[in-house]
Amino acid sequence: MLILFFLNWPQDSLPFIGIAFNLWITGGLHVDGLIDTADGISAGPKKCLEAMKDSRVGASGVIALTINIALQLAALNKIGLFYLFALPIASFWGRYSQLIAIGNYPSIQKESSSNFHRDNWKGNMKESKPSLIIILLLIFFITFASLSYSLKICLITASLIGIIPSIIIPYFLARRIGGHSGDSYGASVVLVETFLLVSLAFMLPGN
Repeated sequence: MLILFFLNWPQDSLPFIGIAFNLWITGGLHVDGLIDTADGISAGPKKCLEAMKDSRVGASGVIALTINIALQLAALNKIGLFYLFALPIASFWGRYSQLIAIGNYPSIQKESSSNFHRDNWKGNMKESKPSLIIILLLIFFITFASLSYSLKICLITASLIGIIPSIIIPYFLARRIGGHSGDSYGASVVLVETFLLVSLAFMLPGN
C-alpha cells in the first residue's frame, strides 16, 4: 500500500487494495473460518458443527463477512497512512488470539487440522514467547519513530490493549460453539483484527 501511495494511487483506493492483498496472501482462510463459524452459531447448538462443515454459505456467513469487510474498509479509510502501524498491531493480535484459543479451549472436531496444533502444543508460556518478542519490538519501533508524543502514546496503548479482544473473542466463540476448530481460529483472527482497526480509527487522528 505504501508503494502505491508513492505511485500517486488515490488514497481512498488503498484500503480496498490492502484487504484484497490480505485475502490473496492468506487464501481467504481466515475469512472462510469466519463465514463457517457465523453459520454454525446461527444454526444453534445442536446443528452447529454440521453447519460449520457444510460447504454451502448461509445468510449469517454472508452477513458476518459483509459487516467485517465494511468495518475494516471504514476504519482503514479513517486511519489513512497510519495503517503502517495499525495493520501490524491488528494482525499481530488477531493471530495471537489463535494461541489463546488453542491453549485454553477444547477442540470440537475429533479429526481436523486444528488438532495438529493442539498435539504439538508446548504450553502457553513457551508458545507465547515469540509473539511477546514481536510486540516488544513493535513498541520499541514506535517509541523511536518520528512521531508526536501523543501519537506514540496512542499507538503503544493500542499495542498493549490488543490483548483484551484476543482473550475475550476466543472465549465468546468457545462458549457459543462448545470449543474451537480450525474455522473458529480463523474467525478469531478476523474479528480481533476488525475490532482493533475500528478502535484505532477512533483513537488515531484522521488523515
